[in-house]
Amino acid sequence: MSLIEMKVPTIGESITEVTLSQWLKKEGDFVNIDDPICEFESDKATLEFPAEASGRLIYVAKEGDDLAIGAVVARIDTSVTSDQTAKVAAIPSSPVVTNEVNTTISTQQNYATGHPSPAAGKILREGEVDPSTVSGTGKEGRITKEDAAKAVENKAATPVAVPSAPSVPVPAARPVIAGARGVRVEKMSRMRKTIATRLVSAKNNTAMLTTFNEVDMSAINELRKKYQDRFVLKYGIKLGYMSLFAKACAKVLMEMPDVNAMIDGNDIVYHDYVDISVAISTPNGLVVPPIQNVESIGFHDIELKIKDLAEKARNGKLSLEEMKGGTFTITNGGTFGSLLSTPIINEPQSAILGMHAIKDRPVAVDGQVVIRPMMYLALSYDHRIIDGSTSVTFLVKVKELLEDPMTLMMDI
Repeated sequence: MSLIEMKVPTIGESITEVTLSQWLKKEGDFVNIDDPICEFESDKATLEFPAEASGRLIYVAKEGDDLAIGAVVARIDTSVTSDQTAKVAAIPSSPVVTNEVNTTISTQQNYATGHPSPAAGKILREGEVDPSTVSGTGKEGRITKEDAAKAVENKAATPVAVPSAPSVPVPAARPVIAGARGVRVEKMSRMRKTIATRLVSAKNNTAMLTTFNEVDMSAINELRKKYQDRFVLKYGIKLGYMSLFAKACAKVLMEMPDVNAMIDGNDIVYHDYVDISVAISTPNGLVVPPIQNVESIGFHDIELKIKDLAEKARNGKLSLEEMKGGTFTITNGGTFGSLLSTPIINEPQSAILGMHAIKDRPVAVDGQVVIRPMMYLALSYDHRIIDGSTSVTFLVKVKELLEDPMTLMMDI
């Protein structure tokens, strides 16, 4: 027997520990080199861990274990071949096996056959669908995300057959009883712990203050209504609010570098570019990947980048590189109906803009009371580096650009 130890690799400078969130291969499975065998959840992202050699997989760690960098996760027995594994796994109860049968098994089945991708596996688990009942249409028979989604949709209409192979028993759902006082304790995910630590740090280590204003969204709504079809036809994506807000902030940040700066010990670091971090809600918590050089790219580039980052974030595919950086953050609580909030600074940045729900409200315009679509804006900032007058001026300038978006489009 020849064993190779699989150890937690160095992931990033600030990451010293990861959590083994799930195994992607069963113990005893044959794995090929570079096959993903498990997923790690780090402070910033979920990462697949590939096999370093081909052979039979032997578990060392368990799902949910916290592992230090360099800790042993699994071992691979390189003395075992794929043919040996296929013979044992495919026909364990057959008394007589001919060479013809062996040839059929080795050519028609492999490590990917019937195995879901990480995204597909998550969909199947949430939909309580057994992977053994799903036919894979991906490469070498792998179950794709689309296969999983279709299987979950068909579950209600088509009863799922009970698999013949042993499976982990699922406890029956407990009935809800009026007045019950049950308590459930679950381990906090690594990402949730990191979010908690960073938020407390921001509250404790910055002189955080929030200033408010409101913006009349009439002109932006009219702009989007007038040009939306042509924008979609040319760029293949809708013109959203976020790109307009990001571009307005970027323009003002270039004019007011204090708001785009950050404190590093006894120094202030100024940036001659604007990388805007966009808050994205995921099942595991809030992530804030940055869009680089917002001051230099077009509205469609911003929209396409936001879409790409959001899809990756919700599928757990964001890389550590995509999570790095950012000089300013925008968060939109309005998508969930928030009318007003005080967002917390995303350290080490010095300011964050909070968008909120658009509501029709009576406002005074030229001495008349009219109904306009209004949004409250909130700017939380670090008072150690940004003065009150600077924060108010920043928010007023952003408001003016949004209420007259043609000045933003023409860069005047």
